[in-house]
Amino acid sequence: MEQTIAVVGLGYVGLPLAVAFGKKRDIIGFDINEERIEALKQGYDKTNEVEAEDMKNTTVEFTANPADLNRANFIIVAVPTPITENKQPNLIPLLKASETIGENISKGTIIVYESTVYPGATEEECVPVLEKASGLKCGEDFFVGYSPERINPGDKEHTFTTITKVVSGQNEEVLETIAAVYGSVVDAGVHKASSIKVAEAAKVIENTQRDLNISLMNELAVIFEKLDIDTAEVLAAAGTKWNFLNFSPGLVGGHCIGVDPYYLTYKAQKVGHHPEVILAGRKTNDNVGKFIATSLVKQMIKKNMPVQGSTVTLLGFTFKENVPDLRNTRVIDIVTELEDYGIKVQVTDAQADPVEAHEEYGIDLISYKELVPADAVVFTVPHEEYLNEGWGIFDQLLKHGKGIVFDVKSKLDKMTRPENIELWRL
Repeated sequence: MEQTIAVVGLGYVGLPLAVAFGKKRDIIGFDINEERIEALKQGYDKTNEVEAEDMKNTTVEFTANPADLNRANFIIVAVPTPITENKQPNLIPLLKASETIGENISKGTIIVYESTVYPGATEEECVPVLEKASGLKCGEDFFVGYSPERINPGDKEHTFTTITKVVSGQNEEVLETIAAVYGSVVDAGVHKASSIKVAEAAKVIENTQRDLNISLMNELAVIFEKLDIDTAEVLAAAGTKWNFLNFSPGLVGGHCIGVDPYYLTYKAQKVGHHPEVILAGRKTNDNVGKFIATSLVKQMIKKNMPVQGSTVTLLGFTFKENVPDLRNTRVIDIVTELEDYGIKVQVTDAQADPVEAHEEYGIDLISYKELVPADAVVFTVPHEEYLNEGWGIFDQLLKHGKGIVFDVKSKLDKMTRPENIELWRL
């Protein structure tokens, strides 16, 4: 039977997925955000994940009307799964989406979840909501599966169609159907997991592994700072060994690496295990912003620069380079810590939405041309716009073109550093 596909949630994950399917078949794209739907109808994607040309060449029917889901028999769920302030899983968006789907499905529908969850969440949390809202029985009237999303915001090489897709289903027949649907658009092919829980676990450990590797680099950066050794130079030397893993220190935010491990630790504690290594890594990464801020203050004191009342510019506010995504950006940690020292902090970003920055963090982004020359600059997010200007960008940003530059991700060429600039790298 030909599947009529609907995608629920048209953000960084759902939109590229819907557009890819929409190049080969008719598809329904649903989101509760009516402004988002109207923008997509006009061919505009504020996330910059889908090119304008691709938007033109897709047949996605964008809608904010949940009743339209009733026309689909294969529904993919790609809504956010954030964490609470207490760093516990926040399944509210996922369960709300499940309720909406349940109210608008017919018999025989397959629902595939892509949102990151802890092992067991699909069957233990989502299925009961689907059943209650629909009045139907899972495994008889409708079916579920799980296929973890692997979208990397801003990455134009590793995309939905070029990354192997892990798929799973509650029985063999459902699994084969899900594999065939995804296999029709994913050029890299599919990997059939033996169960939904296996697929859920695979997703959550992918980012947990990265989190732990980065936390090791961040701890090394702290050690090397005390030893007066350049971390980037150490990693360049160590990286000449064939099996040395290529990870670098830095701020760990966003909606994946800085969030997903808490889904695993939550479930681990529920079953009676305290995940010491994972939580230690999370603690290390969560403290990086404070380390950067305090290190800057120490550098200023060494240079006999006044701390209280000084001006520091943060160059970049998104969670990573070349994306407008502000979710869980850890740059805010640097802002908070510097302000505690009585420092005037200016924040600018070439790609972030000023309205969103103010609403989410209370930060008023300053346009590049309106920045006041600062005593120091923390180069937090190496957007391409900044890298293209190189060291010359600091002629305007620093008072009289001299001062301290903290290159968080070691993207500036140390060998061409101007003599009147003091460089520090994480």
